[in-house]
Amino acid sequence: MNMRARMFLVHWTLAVVAIALAYCVHLAMRGRTVALGYELGRARSEQARLREVKRVLELEAASYKTPERVEIVSRSLLGMEPPGPDRIINMGAGAEPPARKQARTGF
Repeated sequence: MNMRARMFLVHWTLAVVAIALAYCVHLAMRGRTVALGYELGRARSEQARLREVKRVLELEAASYKTPERVEIVSRSLLGMEPPGPDRIINMGAGAEPPARKQARTGF
């Protein structure tokens, strides 16, 4: 074999090896791209689920702020009832708190 044939064989071998390596790199990158696509899909579905949970929790929190809900919770869970007339103290402009009235009069 002459020198020219050897150089051709070396160059041809290097070209084939380079093409094979490039194809392996391409396959690895393609596989990684597909895996990242699936991961992105899972992350987006989780994000949508969490947005829905947030929306539900915001509605629930808003319902706890309504007077009707506060009354239901106070009556059912805490056992509270509206105060009787004997427990209501008028704190109008001219009224004194009972503690001051007792201290002043001694009763």
